[in-house]
Amino acid sequence: MKFILAYPELSGTDGDLLDAGPIGETAAAAERAGFSAFALTEHPMPGANWLEHGGHQTLDPFVGLAFAAAATERLRLLTYLAVVPYRNPFLLAKSASSLDRLSGGRFILGVGTGYHKTEFHSLGVDFEERNALFDEALDVLPQAWSGKPFSALGRHFDARDVVQLPRPTQDPIPIWIGGNSKLTRRRVAARAQGWMPMGGSPELARSTRTPNLQSLDDLREKIAAMMEEAGPRAAGIDVCFQYEDPTILQPTVDVERHRAALHELEEAGITWLSVGAHRPTPAEHLEFIQAFGETYCTS
Repeated sequence: MKFILAYPELSGTDGDLLDAGPIGETAAAAERAGFSAFALTEHPMPGANWLEHGGHQTLDPFVGLAFAAAATERLRLLTYLAVVPYRNPFLLAKSASSLDRLSGGRFILGVGTGYHKTEFHSLGVDFEERNALFDEALDVLPQAWSGKPFSALGRHFDARDVVQLPRPTQDPIPIWIGGNSKLTRRRVAARAQGWMPMGGSPELARSTRTPNLQSLDDLREKIAAMMEEAGPRAAGIDVCFQYEDPTILQPTVDVERHRAALHELEEAGITWLSVGAHRPTPAEHLEFIQAFGETYCTS
């Protein structure tokens, strides 16, 4: 199992997201500690009420991950996750290929359909079109990354004999899809390189418009069914999950219980695990990163 450091989320307007420390310094510390990836999420224009009641501040993940790339050498860079319908798919392809090329092939494009209606309205995107726009993007991203001329017709674009260069380093850039729905798992089985199921409470599942995972057994069964559907593609599909036990924020406490829980997740089919601190100071954050790395990443 590989570990991802998720930059800490900050809810509300009391404070600034980057109070947890500079992106480059944080990513470099994660690399030294043995983490395999660094992740940023996005909400470019959320509702104020959402932000004050559990929502969180974000950076532009592509810009932030570029800073992380410049400060590191081997760390993978993950959007966890980018909301596909917010962007023209060719601009999404360009951002992804640029980051992949400049980082030497370290980018993972984690994506989702989105759920926050206020944000869709702010960005001028039809919420009811989100699944159609998502599938259009899955169609054109590989074509854009191929470096060969192509044509494509979508709901809001008509690309005729276009080409996008330079090509990304990876062929293809891995696409990991977030969400718990059957449609998401079908998309992963047929077209992606990773699944990012969401844990948490039934209330969280309702607010993010995705089915709730009932238990570890439920997750295990869904992973197995997805891999069976994927057939020969299954060997190339990763599963990324967020470790939500809050006591992990003290990495050197209750270590054996956590190791047993991580082993259960690995046995269920999880290949990447995301962890993050909660509203730390820069010093506290660096301490968490080092302690987690020494306790789990290098053990």
